[in-house]
Amino acid sequence: MKPRLIAIAALAAGVVLAMPHHAAAQTPVDTEKELEKYRQMMSDPMSNPGFLNVDRGEALWGTKRGTKNVSLETCDLGKGPGKLEGAYAELPRYFADTDKVMDLEQRLKHCMEAIQGLDTADVVKRRFGREGQISDMEDLVAFIANKSSGMKFNPQVTHPKEKEAYAVGEALFYRRSDFMDFSCSTCHSEDDRRIRLQGLPNLVKAKGKDVQATMGSWPTYRVSQSQLRTMQHRLWDCYRQMRTPEPVYLSEGLTALTLFLVKQAEGGELQVPSIKR
Repeated sequence: MKPRLIAIAALAAGVVLAMPHHAAAQTPVDTEKELEKYRQMMSDPMSNPGFLNVDRGEALWGTKRGTKNVSLETCDLGKGPGKLEGAYAELPRYFADTDKVMDLEQRLKHCMEAIQGLDTADVVKRRFGREGQISDMEDLVAFIANKSSGMKFNPQVTHPKEKEAYAVGEALFYRRSDFMDFSCSTCHSEDDRRIRLQGLPNLVKAKGKDVQATMGSWPTYRVSQSQLRTMQHRLWDCYRQMRTPEPVYLSEGLTALTLFLVKQAEGGELQVPSIKR
């Protein structure tokens, strides 16, 4: 070996030997634990921007709009007109006045039209917020869901149409489609799965910690998008990533899939709005 290379090798060896013992013995950072610390720090209403949506939603709930110039305060979300506490924890559910199983956003659209006489075309157009565009739906969902925060999922799957919707949702969860031949279960049917650095929760284990923690955290504020997002958006984005045709907003299929997932998470605690990457 040439003298110059010998000198360099000796210098490098000296640096390694001079390193403190604890530096060489350090363990890798547990990414999930560090992220959980961050979420905990941001869960306070003074830190989580999602609570701005809660405040806007509360104001919107009491705002008189539409041809009838009334508020949404008499809207029945399943617990009786105007009663919000615990309503989100039991949705989607069957509503006799529409003879349909509805999730929160479907029900809100119905109330806007039936109670307020509101043309909801613009509300649907602004269904997902972005820079310079506030979503009425996302704000209202944040406000109403927060009224169930700390409560446990208690889905009602007793009416024949609820049982039918649950069965459809289960079939959709496992249905492989389009050119990538993906289904929801492709990514969410095993423990400890990851895609790149992102953990993929196991949604197959009924009442499991993964599905309860996942479903109990929506709606959530997405830091990467600087927006609060609802379950409607989450499912829309999942289908987008599977490269399937865009699902129709407020479709019965998305409601059925949501009911299946909520039933899987039965007994899990809601902590909303949460905050995610």
